Amino acid sequence: MSQSESSEILLPKLTRREFRERMQSGELKACIIPVAATEQHLEHLAMEHDWRSVMLVATEAARLLAPEVLVAPSMNIGISEHHMRHPGTLSALPGSWLSVLFDTIRSMHHAGFHNILVLNGHGGNIAPCLGMWGQFQQRLEINLHFESYWNLLPEEIALANLKTERWPGHAQEFETAFAMAAFPENVRHDAMQDQEDKEPLEATAEAGQKMIDEIVKQVAGYVSSMIDGSNTVEIPPFHP
Repeated sequence: MSQSESSEILLPKLTRREFRERMQSGELKACIIPVAATEQHLEHLAMEHDWRSVMLVATEAARLLAPEVLVAPSMNIGISEHHMRHPGTLSALPGSWLSVLFDTIRSMHHAGFHNILVLNGHGGNIAPCLGMWGQFQQRLEINLHFESYWNLLPEEIALANLKTERWPGHAQEFETAFAMAAFPENVRHDAMQDQEDKEPLEATAEAGQKMIDEIVKQVAGYVSSMIDGSNTVEIPPFHP
């Protein structure tokens, strides 16, 4: 196996032989499954914002931990019924969405992973996941975590870089700063001027990059602690 194959962090880029050899060697220790949405983000941000953001965080964190961590394909449709008034938003119902998520987790467990982080980038996914997470853990009995990436941003870093002191918000200062730093082509500056919500005007690319760098560092640390055994979930007790 070449060096590029042994350090590849995206699961779909591997052949079955490359994956098999890395798993059998004991090299692969954890998997990140990014989940997010494709939905309206006010007038000024592209609708791909959530899944692009969480995928960036996941891949950059995995690079810091290479070659021990793989990133599964992003679930780029989320639970977004509350945005469906705006045409173009895509939404899955909670039951069907959770079924696909569980099947993805189950597949990664079947592949050999016992440390799996579902990294979330969309607020609408949180309540359904938290409602089912204990049952997912009971069913698989592995070190299975669910975390929204913005929850790992230290408060002092956020407050030092956000004039509004609010995050994550929805397409407001935090997400706009993120986009300005990571994918500026997705920011429509003219729309920021004429839309009703003016909070995005406080965003800067510099602040966005500082927050992204810290989030990536924190996510990498979170996954590293899963691997070394210092960050493990307690499986909810089964009924007698």
